[in-house]
Amino acid sequence: MPRIKDEDVKAVKERASIEEVVREHVTLRTAGVGAMKGLCPFHDEKTPSFQIRTAVGSYHCFGCGVGGDVISFLMEIDHLTFSEAVERLADKLGITLRYEESGPGGRGRGEQAPVGQRTRLMEAHRVAEEFYHEALLRSGEGRTGRDFLRDKGFTGEHATRFMVGYAPREGTSLVTHLRSRGFTEEELVLGGLANRRGRGLSDRFQGRVLWPIRAITGDTVGFGARRLYDDDWSPAKYLNTSETPIYKKTGVLYGLDLAKKPIATERTAVVVEGYTDVMAAHLSGVETAVATCGTAFGGDHISILRRILRDEAGRAPAKVIFTFDGDAAGQKAAMKAFEQDQRWAAQSYVAVAADGQDPNDLWIATKDAEGQEQGRAVRDLVESATPLFEFAVRTTLAPYDLSEAAQRVQAMRAVAPILAQIRDRTLRPEVVRDVSGWMGVDPDVLATEVHRAQSRPVQAAPRTPAPDEATREGPEQPSLPQPDLRDPVQVAERQLVQVALQYPLAIVAEDMDELEPEALRAPMHRAVWHAMREAGGVQGAAQRSARSWVEAVLAGTPPPVHPLVHELSVAMLPDRLDPETGMPREAFVDWLVLRVRLAGVEQEVADLLGQQSRAPDGSTDKRRLDERLMELHRERARLRARME
Repeated sequence: MPRIKDEDVKAVKERASIEEVVREHVTLRTAGVGAMKGLCPFHDEKTPSFQIRTAVGSYHCFGCGVGGDVISFLMEIDHLTFSEAVERLADKLGITLRYEESGPGGRGRGEQAPVGQRTRLMEAHRVAEEFYHEALLRSGEGRTGRDFLRDKGFTGEHATRFMVGYAPREGTSLVTHLRSRGFTEEELVLGGLANRRGRGLSDRFQGRVLWPIRAITGDTVGFGARRLYDDDWSPAKYLNTSETPIYKKTGVLYGLDLAKKPIATERTAVVVEGYTDVMAAHLSGVETAVATCGTAFGGDHISILRRILRDEAGRAPAKVIFTFDGDAAGQKAAMKAFEQDQRWAAQSYVAVAADGQDPNDLWIATKDAEGQEQGRAVRDLVESATPLFEFAVRTTLAPYDLSEAAQRVQAMRAVAPILAQIRDRTLRPEVVRDVSGWMGVDPDVLATEVHRAQSRPVQAAPRTPAPDEATREGPEQPSLPQPDLRDPVQVAERQLVQVALQYPLAIVAEDMDELEPEALRAPMHRAVWHAMREAGGVQGAAQRSARSWVEAVLAGTPPPVHPLVHELSVAMLPDRLDPETGMPREAFVDWLVLRVRLAGVEQEVADLLGQQSRAPDGSTDKRRLDERLMELHRERARLRARME
């Protein structure tokens, strides 16, 4: 994929106000000089533990530990990729982003669409959405669309909730409306809202019921339209917006703007097949339902859901439920979903109604059923979901006559590769035992076939990277142990690093230059101190803004240390600031420097005493160690005297 140039990312970070972005989601109040706090948007709490430092451009929650900069905040709150978050900020700031080429044969693009073009296209879609919705509810012609929705079990209130619309048959009504609102012909064609016809334009959608397709941010970027009339210019039952600068059909899921928070909270996603199925599911209380838009469920959709589900190895597994029609096409779709199962860390399930009804059918069936809560059948369908591998096994076994020995052998060979794909090695023997019971075969014989299938080379689908596996920082970095805050020395180190990040000019330049990173006990503290020295120390900080100073430190530390840098750039110091300078008190900073230096000296003394005890008497090494120990004892005494 094209990669945004680093200098453009830097420009977006420098110009974006983290306070303005966070205020859209959090009520902030002052929390000391240059700091603000509020209730964390990422977990439930009653006492504010979420803080931002505007000058630095960082945030951190001291309750759940989430932290970062303005880009990572958008990624976290709106479940965006890095590029999506940068592009969204760039649109608001009027910054044109440039992209690096993808390499030989790649589809690199040299420059983003002109400044404001994305905003103009999304605004055109917003106006079109309102126009279509009014046409559905208010126009006489819209009655056909209203009747269609009524037959599907939906009211006008339901249509408004999902902003369903109707495209008039006249052919140029939307074009006329959008032109009157100041949009150009080029914008209408580029956005996929109109087609060129001879010397003029015509509406792309005519005489159809429409559903607005929204990006994860809630911006309308396209439409899905259902045919209503036999003489429609397009024979397609469903017609979608063609791909545009703001719409890519494999990069959107219908209903995701409504479902993203429930999906993230419940760590469950329900994938249905159509727009009306999404409506029926949400109205039935299944608010995690989404659907693809004119394309099969694939790798890009998996990436989107994995990001929201936090579908990562090592965590409790998330849950993905597919609902398919009970016909042959539905079974084929289910088997295709199973082929991609290795891309998930989540547990996959499938829900198929006994009589082959989809969620919308179940919604209609219970609409007027006396004594039955409407929507209960849809919830029952989702709750009855069975593991996807079980559905795949039963579908694979269906063509075989298991009463015949020869077909039982063939069935075992057909089903063994499916059982071999079960990731949980503890669960696999239990499943093999169950399946052997369904088939009427010896469990050991089936287990042997599964082992053979497992040992055969299989071209597995590549696993879609989880959100933290495809970051800009490059290859995975080795983890570092967290600082031990039970150790008073490491507490002092933490506070010294905190001062150096927030108030670097409060530290004497020579102190930072003379204090070697190896003198700090915590590996993470050493990494940050090393990065600050590499960034020029106190003199380097004096030439930078607070934000660019922290950015320089981040650039010099490995990714596992970044959360600590963000945290310490925001955290309040445990000492009052000097009312005249607005900086930490000189005595406090000096004590921290001395405490850390003293700990380093004492550690070196302990190490050298061990070496001294092993050195032969009268040797050169013994004399060298004695001299160094004397120097350290004098230095220790001097430091202790200064701390008194």
